[in-house]
Amino acid sequence: MPGPREHGEGDSPPEGDGPAPDGAGHRKGGQRRPKRSRGVRIMRWSALTLAVLILGAAGVGYFYYEHLNGNLKKEELDLGDSKLGKPEPNAAGQTPLNILLIGSDSRNTAENVKLGGAKQDADRKPLADVQMLVHVSADRSNMSVVSIPRDTRVTIPKCTDPKDGHVYPKTVAAINQSLQHGGAGCTVATWKELTGIYIDHFMKIDFSGVVTMADAVGGVPVCVDKNVYSHDKSGHGSGLKLTKGTHSVKGVQALQWLRTRYGFEDNTDIGRAKAQHMYMSSMIRQLKSGTKLSDPGKLMDLAEAATKALTVDHGLGTVKKLYDLGNDLKRVPTKRTTMITMPWEYGGGGEFVVPRPGDAEQTFSLLRNDVALDGKDKKKPDHTPAPTAPKGEVPVIVQNGTGSTVLGPVSGRAGVITSELVRLGYTKATANTVLISQADTTVAYPSEAEQGDALAVAKALKLPKSAVKSSKSVQDVTVVVGNDWREGTVYPKAAAPDDDKTPKSADALNGEEKKCMKVNPAYTF
Repeated sequence: MPGPREHGEGDSPPEGDGPAPDGAGHRKGGQRRPKRSRGVRIMRWSALTLAVLILGAAGVGYFYYEHLNGNLKKEELDLGDSKLGKPEPNAAGQTPLNILLIGSDSRNTAENVKLGGAKQDADRKPLADVQMLVHVSADRSNMSVVSIPRDTRVTIPKCTDPKDGHVYPKTVAAINQSLQHGGAGCTVATWKELTGIYIDHFMKIDFSGVVTMADAVGGVPVCVDKNVYSHDKSGHGSGLKLTKGTHSVKGVQALQWLRTRYGFEDNTDIGRAKAQHMYMSSMIRQLKSGTKLSDPGKLMDLAEAATKALTVDHGLGTVKKLYDLGNDLKRVPTKRTTMITMPWEYGGGGEFVVPRPGDAEQTFSLLRNDVALDGKDKKKPDHTPAPTAPKGEVPVIVQNGTGSTVLGPVSGRAGVITSELVRLGYTKATANTVLISQADTTVAYPSEAEQGDALAVAKALKLPKSAVKSSKSVQDVTVVVGNDWREGTVYPKAAAPDDDKTPKSADALNGEEKKCMKVNPAYTF
């Protein structure tokens, strides 16, 4: 799957490097339309990570905090009509944290035009060319980072621009176009509909300030297994030139590493993605070690740059909240950090990519159920308490959770499953007519005393044990019929979220892995 030459590999960015008319960038066999530097896009992700960790490490005073608060730009979190609810707390009262990191290609300033090229795009609405979901587990023991190819074809839900009230209708397009439908809140709405995952916050950054923050750690160690020179007589390559072994890269050399495809593995984007994950993991290790952030003056300069570069949702709109978020992220051990790319495959004859059937949904299901992508969660002992009463005496509430704004709600689902429960002997089952949206079908119970009843209901409906959840928001055993069960009375077993393994196609990288990139023999010296 050979990939294309990147614009600007070894050269300055081209001025005319805009998106394809339909937002697609991929072509089967590696033939692609010209597009903006992927290296700059990945550096925006690095800058986002760095910004959070810097603010979590900074011990600056109150008045400087107020100054930094004034730097932050804020937007609405969700511009869609999603009925997706926040996850219930676990038994310890903890909830997972989901943050969407967005890299914008905005050229709204002279500096952004200089960094991004494409002067004729100065007035174009920006695209969300980097999108990564950071999932921090409820107990803060692990963190998963899921990126998505910018050209992934998805359904973008209806979004309303809060600035002018313009309504963007539901459409099918590349996911990076979601940012043009009113702002980051529409990208959030798109992710919620695609994944079924509730998103707590977003952080967006554009070209400005990226290079400064990418240099913040004073160099990131990277390794190659042979001498590499990413350049050939046809002009392919980023210009990266390193000898075999480990090097600390920064500045232009760091950008070259992040952009290198010709020279790594089989000269495809797969190799480049691995190099980018290695860089990010190494950078996080550097930041968490604290060795590069010990100078208070430099730390304050970096905090200044970070807050000026960031746009966040109103719920994350103070430095204190960013500081608390940084502390949350710092609690996660590096060895429990996993980075993956959403499993994908080519669609439309190679014109774009789509979520890989089965594997992508399996990945999203793990995150919805707060299962670590590294597979190292401690297994709970299998305990099945007995029901408290005969099934005919157990009150069961059934609610329709198929309120997806993309798929559309399925009318009458609560009534259908209520009738099925009555047929199965649960004669006190009743339907709740309030429509909500939920990806997975669940059986919730209010206290430990009702756990056995909930498990018995799940067994009667042939639901997996993992569907049974504790919830302080219900008063009786409550079945929510999710978007994974939109028809019939027999639960589709293929949708059961019991498989707790990350698909191999996600190409997971652990935060502590220190690997050397494999150099393509044609690009060594």
